[in-house]
Amino acid sequence: MPLRFPRSAMFLPIALLVGCASSGGPRPGKAVPQVNALYDRMNQASKAYEASIDQARRGDTPNAEKTRKQALDQLKDASARCGLTPGCDPQRFAAVFDRLLRLKDGSFIEGEDADDTPQGAEVGVQPGDAAGSPVALGALPQAERSVTLLKGQKFADMMVMNGPVKASLEMWLTQLRPNLMDAYVNYQMMRYKMSPAYKSADLPEALLFGIMAKESGGKVHAVSRSGASGPLQFMYATGLRFGLSNDSGFDQRFDPTMAAQANAQYINEQLATFNNNLELTLAAYNGGEGRMRRIAQANPGAGFYDPQIYGQMSAETRDYVPMVLAAAWLYLHADSYHLRWPKIDGEPGQIVLKRPASISELTICLGSAEGMNDGWFRTLRNLNPRLDPQVSQPVGTRLDVPKQLEKAYASTCADGPWPILASDLHNAVKIIAPPPPAATSAALANGPAPSSTSSRPSSSASKSYTVRRGDTLVSIARKSSCADVESIAKMNGLKGHQLQVGQSLRLPVCR
Repeated sequence: MPLRFPRSAMFLPIALLVGCASSGGPRPGKAVPQVNALYDRMNQASKAYEASIDQARRGDTPNAEKTRKQALDQLKDASARCGLTPGCDPQRFAAVFDRLLRLKDGSFIEGEDADDTPQGAEVGVQPGDAAGSPVALGALPQAERSVTLLKGQKFADMMVMNGPVKASLEMWLTQLRPNLMDAYVNYQMMRYKMSPAYKSADLPEALLFGIMAKESGGKVHAVSRSGASGPLQFMYATGLRFGLSNDSGFDQRFDPTMAAQANAQYINEQLATFNNNLELTLAAYNGGEGRMRRIAQANPGAGFYDPQIYGQMSAETRDYVPMVLAAAWLYLHADSYHLRWPKIDGEPGQIVLKRPASISELTICLGSAEGMNDGWFRTLRNLNPRLDPQVSQPVGTRLDVPKQLEKAYASTCADGPWPILASDLHNAVKIIAPPPPAATSAALANGPAPSSTSSRPSSSASKSYTVRRGDTLVSIARKSSCADVESIAKMNGLKGHQLQVGQSLRLPVCR
C-alpha cells in the first residue's frame, strides 16, 4: 500500500507550478529595489549560462563547465532569496531555469549532469520565455511544456524546483525517514535482481527505487487492500498484461526480478503515451492509465500540476507523484540533504542447506551476523520469494543470500547450538495454536479457558476455505482455532505449500 502523509503538506504553493498570468508583479514599497536586484542577478546568470554554451561549442570544455556551474549556482541562490522577498515572483526564475536547460534543440544541454550540481533552496518550475517574464502555458509547444524530468539515465536539477516535491523531501527526511532507510536496505540487497531490467529499458535506476520506496518499502510480499501485490504493487490484471501470472501456485508479482521487468515495460509504454512526461506517467501508474489518458487527451499539452489535470487527480495520486520523485532524488543526492545511506554489501551469493531449515529458523541462527541488527528475515524472504518462511526446506536446498552470509551460515547454522535453538522455537510455533473462539475476554474474566481437549482437530471432520490474495498456509492456520500448517498441507495433499487464489482447501474442525 502506498505510504501516506498529511494532505496539508501537498498544498504548498501549487501556484508556483501553474500558469502565472494571474500573478502580479512586485508590490510597491521598500521591497522593490531588492526585487529588481534579484531580477538583475537572474538575467546575469542567464547570460553567463548562454556564454558557457558558446564556450562549449568552441571546444573550451573546462571553462564552459566552470561558467555553467557558476551561472546555475547564482540563479539558484537568487531564486531562493526571491522566495523570501515580498513582491518577488519565483516563477520568473523557474521559467529562466527551464529555458536554459532546454536551449539546445529543445533538449537538455549535452553534458548536463544532475550529480555535479549541489542542491540549494529551489522554487516551483514552469516553462517560460527567453526574457524570464511569465507566459501563458498554452502558448508553448508541447516539447517545451512537458517537464520530462529525464535526461538519459539522470534526473534533471529542475525536478526539485516545485513545492510538492520539496514537501515530499521533508516528509521522507522526517516522519518517513525510517521507512526510507528500510526501503534502501531492502533494495540494495535485491538490487542485482531488479536494476538490470531498468538498465535494459534505458531508465534511471533512481526511478525504480523511488517507485519501490513509495509502493512497498521493498517488501516483496506486500499486498494492499485493493489487491495490488509485490514490491512494485501490480494489480492482478495489469500484472497479467506484462507477463506476471501464476506459476504452479506462485504469484509472479512477488518475484522482484519479474516485477522490475514488468514495471520497466509499463513505464516505457506510458512515457510513449504521455510524450515522455514522467509525472503523468507516474500518475497513470498510481491512478489508472485509462483515466489518466482520458484526462490528458481532454487537456492537450497540460502538465500534471496544471489545474485542469491536478484538479481531477485523487488525493492519493497528488501525494504519490511527488513522493516517488523525492525518493528518487534522495537516492541520487543524499549528501545534499544531510542524509547518509548505510553501507550495504548486496553482492549475490548462495547457500546449500546442510540440515533442514526454514527461513524463520535461518533468521534465528544467523542472529545479527555481519552487523544486521534488525536480523535477516526480510532479506531472506525477499531473495527467496517462492518459499513459505515457516516451512522447513530439505537438505540440499539452495537459497539466495547476500554473499557475506555464506560464511556466517557455515559457522553458525550448519551445526552447533543455534540451529538447535531455532528448530526448537520453530516447532513450538507449529504446535501452539491461537486460543479457541470460546476464550473471549468475558470467559477469561469468569475463569480458566476451556480444556485443550476442546480445541483438538477432529480426525474426520473438516470445513471448506477459499484461498484469497495474500493468503499463506501460516496466515490460514492462524485463523483456525486448532489447525497448523502441517495438518492443513497433509489434509489437502499440498506439495511445496503453494496456494492459488480461489483454491478450495479443507481445514480441520475442532472437537
